[in-house]
Amino acid sequence: MKAITFTDTHGSFTMKQPENTNYLYFPLASEAGLKSSVTPNLGGDAKTDQETFLLEPVSSENLHNNRSTRNFFFVTYDAKVYSATGVSAGQENARFSPSQDESELNAGFMWHTIKRVSKSSPLLETVITSFVPKDDNAEIMYVTVRNLSNQELSLTPYAAIPIYGRSADNIRDHRNVTSMLHRIKTTENGVLVRPTMSFDEKGHRINHKTYYVCGFTAKGQGPEGFFPTVEEYIGEGGTFTHPRAVVEKRPGVPSFSVAEGREAMGAFCFQNITLLPGDQAAYIILLGVEEEENRIEEICQKYNTEKKTADALAQTKAHWQDKVSVGFHTGDKDFDCLMKWVCFQPFLRRLFGCSFLPHHDYGRGGRGWRDLWQDCLSLLLMEPQDVGQMIEANYGGVRIDGTNATIIGDGSGNFIADRNGIARVWMDHALWPLMTTKLYIDQTGDLDILLKEAPYFKDAQAMRGTGIDTLWSADSGSRQLTNKNEIYTGSILEHLLIEQLAAFYDVGDHNIYRLRGADWNDALDMAAEKGESVAFTCAYAGNLRDLASLLLLLDSATDHHKVELLEEISVLLTDDQAVYDDIDKKRRILEDYSTRCRHAVTGNRRTFYLSALAANLSKKADWLTAHVRSQEWIDGKEEEGWFNSYYDNHGRAVEGFFGDQVRMMLTGQVFAIMGDVAENEQTSRIVKAADHYLYQKEVGGYRLNTDFKELKFDMGRMFGFAYGEKENGAVFSHMTVMYANALYRRGFVTEGWKALKTLADTALNFNTSHIYPGIPEYFRADGRGMYHYLTGAASWFMMTMITEVFGVHGDNGALMIAPKLLAEQFDDQGTVSITVPFAGKTFTVVCQNKSGKDFGDYTMESALCDDTVLPVRDNASALLSRELLDSLPDGAHRIIVNLI
Repeated sequence: MKAITFTDTHGSFTMKQPENTNYLYFPLASEAGLKSSVTPNLGGDAKTDQETFLLEPVSSENLHNNRSTRNFFFVTYDAKVYSATGVSAGQENARFSPSQDESELNAGFMWHTIKRVSKSSPLLETVITSFVPKDDNAEIMYVTVRNLSNQELSLTPYAAIPIYGRSADNIRDHRNVTSMLHRIKTTENGVLVRPTMSFDEKGHRINHKTYYVCGFTAKGQGPEGFFPTVEEYIGEGGTFTHPRAVVEKRPGVPSFSVAEGREAMGAFCFQNITLLPGDQAAYIILLGVEEEENRIEEICQKYNTEKKTADALAQTKAHWQDKVSVGFHTGDKDFDCLMKWVCFQPFLRRLFGCSFLPHHDYGRGGRGWRDLWQDCLSLLLMEPQDVGQMIEANYGGVRIDGTNATIIGDGSGNFIADRNGIARVWMDHALWPLMTTKLYIDQTGDLDILLKEAPYFKDAQAMRGTGIDTLWSADSGSRQLTNKNEIYTGSILEHLLIEQLAAFYDVGDHNIYRLRGADWNDALDMAAEKGESVAFTCAYAGNLRDLASLLLLLDSATDHHKVELLEEISVLLTDDQAVYDDIDKKRRILEDYSTRCRHAVTGNRRTFYLSALAANLSKKADWLTAHVRSQEWIDGKEEEGWFNSYYDNHGRAVEGFFGDQVRMMLTGQVFAIMGDVAENEQTSRIVKAADHYLYQKEVGGYRLNTDFKELKFDMGRMFGFAYGEKENGAVFSHMTVMYANALYRRGFVTEGWKALKTLADTALNFNTSHIYPGIPEYFRADGRGMYHYLTGAASWFMMTMITEVFGVHGDNGALMIAPKLLAEQFDDQGTVSITVPFAGKTFTVVCQNKSGKDFGDYTMESALCDDTVLPVRDNASALLSRELLDSLPDGAHRIIVNLI
């Protein structure tokens, strides 16, 4: 029997006894800012940002250590205590015994329900549904209790939620001192905490936030008594699992009481109730944080009855189901439901950033540069309306030297320097903007975005992170200025050219792009001097080709045949094979350009033909391809082979045969294939080598690298990790999905599907992965999914399924359908389908494969959009022109593709 069963087509699922698995947590969030995590026992935390934690911050180990969790108790007349969350001393003691409660989890997008049935007196069924309404900073616990016995029961309900109410930094920085700042009061409905200040020895700040826990009966009645401090609640010698206020049925203090300088507790008791056999009662608990105290009363009025809460829950479910506008139908219903969660994960990433879930216990919130662009990929496929403006704003983070800001500020187009002023350059950062912009143009046909103007980011960092601009100060602002002290703006095309061209000249001793602070693999962070990334040299070769194609498209499809660019760029457009071969000359060109732009730019422009620029980029791409092929290929055994991915800080190639040891990394193979550096024959040999040395089906598929058996600290911190953990040889979902994407692009469909399916099968196998549905950041050595939900792999998985597997993608604004499907993916009727938004409409594309053939064997016989026959190209693809798309009415449309 499967541990997790899907209950509808939206991915909602159920699971028995979830508390018997450690490290499970579930995300809840609003678009207003509240971010929560809940465990099967309602552990976890809630916060709006690093400085504003409503509940105590938790890391993964706290999930089974902490007992200061959300709780709701029922106490009988004879003092028997039952926790609706399972967190009482008696219920903890009964765990793994015949007396353990029966429990069942049901969950879907942004809602989480845990039902418990007691096996001993009092015989109760309790249900707690937790959710966060989309527009409010309030987490709601909707609690019901039913009498399962054959006699009436007298119960006293107690809600108990510890209020942390301060910065996450205060966990180890003045935890006790900051409790002295608390000013606590009880109201008719709950407990409010307003600290006097935010404690920070670098500069204290007056606090304006109020944290609260309020409660109501089904009909809107408030509590009877309150326990506003931890000490009053647990009592002397008590604990959170055996609180004296509950076990001794203490009455608490009345409304309008105050307390100061203590750890706060959102605890209170309701009026005693009597339930006849089968009778039910309900309670609503609201917890949140607000700037204005009167806003708390508004929240209470909005959700203070059972009906209002039930309506809000239904609206929350409908909102997030509508958001996930992509749907799949294949022969594997579990896979289809998993894909719903994969498509939901990018929304979680935008809300949570890269922090704020229990495994993601680092950073201070927000997203980095790479995240910003990759998350746009999913938006383009699900919510494309405002992406063009977002892309334009994002280019304001590019520096004039081709590097970029690495931390995203609040709001669109707001960028700040890296934490602590660290001058760190990730050499892959210039790759992602072009990938995203190309997808945007493919999906929309908006070539004119290349000509839109954007400013450049400016701070003290200069010379691609190797120098400081001593003339710059914070008062100068964060925009690049000209010699006339005017803000300089350039076209998005100019930004792209600077990013790609500057990187071309930033090479190491092997004429390969320097690794700098790291690349996509952040853990390759100890080779800044001599390190080189062959992997991303291949990726940039592909980028140069793509940018050249966009230039030719702009030249042919519009009236624009020339473009004005900043005159300083001219030096980067050197078109001389001898220069490309000469490392010193390339470095001097880069130094010349960076020096000219160290502080200000002239603002003068020169005119260039688009066709000439395209030829220039293509020549550079061809040189890179030939150079990598001739220098980095490793011949293996039995028709195997692969590319070296890196050089370490001693200038040595890191991959190959070292005695009886084989060293291979997946990253270099991914981008050699994706960037068209690997020839088809080489790609076949790479696949064989990857299957031999990296593939391990039972733990998720393709590992990131073989075991180097060395603490290789001339490369990065990853080699300090145990093998099979995180970047050192785990199955890293993001790189595996990009490997699949690269294989699909090159026509290696069976091989690409193997990578995707193994990831999906492992995620769905709860006995191995131990995670709720979705794709984690990685699968560790034993197959357990780690760092769930907040991974860029989800965007790439979704994009690969839509644009490559189903082959539904834009082509300069037209809709192309070129499926690369295998017979095993079709249902019993020989049918698969996908529903996607495109051009303001919704399309369901149905592929019929009655003959049960694989890609490569079938041909496309016909394609119909509603009643319109679509042209079929080369028996392989159909196209809906932009004119046809624009003529279709808004709403849903159906495309039938017949494969024979």
